[in-house]
Amino acid sequence: MATTADSGQLLAILLKVANGKKTIEIGVFTGYSLLLTAISIPDDGKVGWITAIDIDRHTHEMGLPVIKKAGVEHKINFIESQALPVLDKLLQDPGNEGCFDFAYVDADKVNSKNYHERLMKLVKIDGVVVCDNVFRRGYLWKVGKNRWENCVLAGPKIKVWSI
Repeated sequence: MATTADSGQLLAILLKVANGKKTIEIGVFTGYSLLLTAISIPDDGKVGWITAIDIDRHTHEMGLPVIKKAGVEHKINFIESQALPVLDKLLQDPGNEGCFDFAYVDADKVNSKNYHERLMKLVKIDGVVVCDNVFRRGYLWKVGKNRWENCVLAGPKIKVWSI
């Protein structure tokens, strides 16, 4: 899955508007959205402010030369893994609850509900969660009980925009 240029630019704008500093990205692929995130967040000298999770290190490494050239590699903590075990490990530490300002999900849709439930605990109140590819052929993506709208509309603290 790859983030389009216009979606990437919107991501960068949302990061700036939300004053995103500590972010998490589920599904990295070649790293275009990861690059935009790293460029968009402040460079305060802190290492690993972006937790980037993907099952395929090879595709991440395809985009790594561009990330290095941009001088933002130090902001990224890349984890090669399925996302759910990493999210669960993060949640084992109560200090991680509400510690992320921003989350971007561009991964398998079967786990959308699972990602959403965990991210609602990891992302701070007034934080931003962006889910890519929620539309397929003009309709909201759906797989049985994991329908996207059931995931996000279930919580009272959720504001939803579909662009």
